[in-house]
Amino acid sequence: MKCPFCSHPESSVIDSRTSKDNLSIRRRRVCDECGNRFTTYERVEEAVPLVAKKDGRLEAFDRSKILNGVIKACEKRPVTLNQIEKLVERVEHRVQDSGDKEIKSSQIGQEIMKELHELDQVAYVRFASVYRQFKDINEFMDELKDLIEKDKQKRVKQQQEFRGVLSSEKMGGQGRLF
Repeated sequence: MKCPFCSHPESSVIDSRTSKDNLSIRRRRVCDECGNRFTTYERVEEAVPLVAKKDGRLEAFDRSKILNGVIKACEKRPVTLNQIEKLVERVEHRVQDSGDKEIKSSQIGQEIMKELHELDQVAYVRFASVYRQFKDINEFMDELKDLIEKDKQKRVKQQQEFRGVLSSEKMGGQGRLF
């Protein structure tokens, strides 16, 4: 493994262990030339479909593109790197589990947007504004209005469920839920 400090092509592994998610191996290495230590991660390369871009080109699925895009959307938001990693893993697994040899980039974008919608709505809007390439402010405002309406519906449903639980508890667990 090439040293990131001096670019010497040889290094030695001094420690190996599986990562917390059991999906990769973390290796501590020491450069045989300069003695600096660094960490590498090894993951199984699974068969993933090619990504069909809007212009018709095909390119290899690149997890890091998704990760970078989501990190940028979540910049200065209360979202941890761990949450972002898990989001990217879920999207990657859906792509792999599709069993398709090709997948449209738009499908991947939709999966990311679903995940971001649940994780952080500001990050969702940021990602959507780049991904959907809104033509004007009206399209952007329509997206925001849709987001606000979905959020209202979600809160109303949660309030109804909460009231039903309270009603049930007042009746000693007996009776019906409203």
